[in-house]
Amino acid sequence: MATNVVMPQLGESVTEGTVTRWLKNVGDSIKVDEAIVEVSTDKVDTEIPSPVAGVLLEIKAAQDAVIPVGGVMAIIGESGSVAPSAPVVSAPVVQTPPPAPKPEPVIEKPVVQTPAPTPVAQPVAAPAASGSTVNVLLPQLGESVTEGTITRWLKNVGDKVSIDEAIVEISTDKVDTEIPSPSAGVISEIRVAQDQVALVGAILAVISTSASAAVSAPAPSAPVVSTPAPVIAPPVVAPQIVNTPAPVVFNNSQTAANDSFTTPIVRKLAKEQGVDLSQIKGTGINGRVRKDDVLNVAKSNVAPTSQSPSPVATTQPQAASTSAPVAQESMLGKVEQTSRLRRIIAERMVQSLHISAQLTSVIEVDVTKIASLRNKVKESFVAREGVKLSFLPFFAKVSIESLNEFPIVNATISEDASQITYSDAVHLAVAVDTPRGLLVPVIRNAGDLTIAGLARKIQDVANRTRDNKVTPDELSGGTFTLTNTGSRGSLFDTPIINQPQVAILGTGAVVKKPVVVKGEDGSDQIAIRQMVYLALTYDHRIVDGADAARFLSSMKLRLEEANFESELGL
Repeated sequence: MATNVVMPQLGESVTEGTVTRWLKNVGDSIKVDEAIVEVSTDKVDTEIPSPVAGVLLEIKAAQDAVIPVGGVMAIIGESGSVAPSAPVVSAPVVQTPPPAPKPEPVIEKPVVQTPAPTPVAQPVAAPAASGSTVNVLLPQLGESVTEGTITRWLKNVGDKVSIDEAIVEISTDKVDTEIPSPSAGVISEIRVAQDQVALVGAILAVISTSASAAVSAPAPSAPVVSTPAPVIAPPVVAPQIVNTPAPVVFNNSQTAANDSFTTPIVRKLAKEQGVDLSQIKGTGINGRVRKDDVLNVAKSNVAPTSQSPSPVATTQPQAASTSAPVAQESMLGKVEQTSRLRRIIAERMVQSLHISAQLTSVIEVDVTKIASLRNKVKESFVAREGVKLSFLPFFAKVSIESLNEFPIVNATISEDASQITYSDAVHLAVAVDTPRGLLVPVIRNAGDLTIAGLARKIQDVANRTRDNKVTPDELSGGTFTLTNTGSRGSLFDTPIINQPQVAILGTGAVVKKPVVVKGEDGSDQIAIRQMVYLALTYDHRIVDGADAARFLSSMKLRLEEANFESELGL
């Protein structure tokens, strides 16, 4: 009896995943719960275990293919089942159209249209297989993906290609990936130029499989790209959308080079940064090289530059942030495609501003007493808890207490503002700066934690988020967000609300400054104090300015009293 291995639901908002590497080949014996394939989503990289014991009979999803949740990835049979001699992938079934009239040969320069909107290459049916040519089609790269943009041709007309060798890079609104060659041969024609948009099923290139194939035109140094309009495509033959991906021959053998443990995006990044993948020890699953590994090596290869001292003397530990993944000097003059995660962040930030009426209130707080408490217990705290005690757990603890006092700040409102939902718990989201972009993992039921518990939790989720080990469920469900904007010296910021929440608190840098205080005799005096700005951005549809002011004032009072001795063991 055969069992299907399907793409699981990897988080409530995840609808698809990309196959990054098969850990088993067709014919291999598999145990129950043994990892058989690595899958990557926009939130997490993980391994998919086998649901049963048996033999891997068939692989349905090629490496780099995008599979919707519930889609069949492989078939496992009972022990003793006979597997096919090679992985079988069904070729797209295409009706043979009548012979197409050959286009007139182009003399010297290609004809270029006058400036016009960027055209979309229409999908066309592949001509009947004659044994001498094979079409490279744009495959279905996700359930809702209908088109892709050619970002770069990796091969030119006249170049030889091997089966499964990457020949072109494609970008969609869901994924950036490489398209492999369905056959060995010679690139005889490139149909879609760089930066053109092609529909799913469109012919991107033609490969001549004949051993004595002649190339009709000399191989250019790079694919021809017309500006602003592309070269006119040959006549379209029997338009028909073909959603089935081009046939792919699987090659799961592992080579000595580390690029067999990487995704196309990582290989592209390594090329751009001039990093040798074979010299990198991967930190991903089973030693796979991740983007962070490449960025760290690229950063270490950049000569350090002298930096002027920060204008603000900050005493706040960097609890939930990392240094910039790539030195700015290495990016000067570059033009690159935005990553999928960056596009998602951009869309959600703009969407948040569009949905809610946002404004920010700021208050200044004296945290000198908290700084004194930290100095008293910092060594014993590290020894006992295993993490350093920064200011952030204090801000988190007092935020939670104030949210319980003012539940309107911990509520959500429907998009049409007709319904308010008050949360019965505080699920604290903490913004984490990673090389991939800003991510916001959630600490569930944060109200049950002490300052020590919050310190451990914040450090744990921050580390796992940077290492790409946080689960999809941990990146959703927050009711209030805390962002440590002062970790790089910023005095305060105006953070954008993380929808569907109604407020977000930004904590600025803790700095020493002269302030006016009351002396023991009641007179005004100038003293050096440790001060911080707290900035609360709130949704004015549900939270009034007075609510925000009361919330911040409550936090200020509690922080300045600094009655945390019992929690710190003093």
